[in-house]
Amino acid sequence: MGSHVIDTSPTNGRGGWVPYYYWPSLAAAIIFVILFAVCSAIHIYRLFKYKGWYFIPFVIGVLFQMVGYAGRIGSHYDFYSLTWYIMQSLLILLAPALFAASIYMTLSRIAIALHAENLLIIRAKWLTTFFVTGDVLSFLAQSAGGGMMAGGDPESADRGQKVVMGGLFIQIFFFGGFIIIATLFHSRLNKSPSHVHEKIKGRKYLFTMYFANGLILIRSLFRVIEYIMPHDGPLMKNEAYLYIFDALLMFAVVVVYLVVKPYGDLFDEWKRRKDLGDLELTRR
Repeated sequence: MGSHVIDTSPTNGRGGWVPYYYWPSLAAAIIFVILFAVCSAIHIYRLFKYKGWYFIPFVIGVLFQMVGYAGRIGSHYDFYSLTWYIMQSLLILLAPALFAASIYMTLSRIAIALHAENLLIIRAKWLTTFFVTGDVLSFLAQSAGGGMMAGGDPESADRGQKVVMGGLFIQIFFFGGFIIIATLFHSRLNKSPSHVHEKIKGRKYLFTMYFANGLILIRSLFRVIEYIMPHDGPLMKNEAYLYIFDALLMFAVVVVYLVVKPYGDLFDEWKRRKDLGDLELTRR
């Protein structure tokens, strides 16, 4: 990395525009491509084995991460390529929104499987709809803003940055609300004598959800700070921050859902109740 000189002067043939203020690390990108590739293979296998289709967005997010870091390998060899830059920028940016979509669908499934949907402050029927809708809005805003930022035009990039920040704030807002609702549900579950046995089974899924939510929230805050700071600020100039506050955190989210499978007995019970028509959500 140190042997490369990046020309940011207006006479560099691109009006001074450069995709990065550092030369993308080949080794770091390769490591994370391999890590996410292995994890995606395991997640895909389990997805089909357990038929946990609600986790499809999450698995697509893992693939986004893998291809995104492959784009950084391309940028290492072809620094000024807009194609590689757009690929890595958009896919790495958007992957956590896909993780969030599946995580939002987890809470209602936990509540229904534990026969405790009455402890939710929002009906289980609407819980997933509300938060996934917010996640879609966040995803679309970040997609649109990321596309504008990747265009290379300074004015368009500035507008795109503001749109991305708006999308990230939407993501943070809905994540914060989701954590509050999940915490209240957990508290009510702990206080409910009729759910003592069920709460023991559900505890690991709830704590896994908290862990994943927390990491995605930290990552989103990092991205907001990154975009608030000047284009040539320390976060943009030091690639290590990307790997510490984005790649590593998102890899931890992917791994925790390998350790604690988002399927198993708890979700078999959810499916059983669903198949038996025992949800009665429309009457609550």
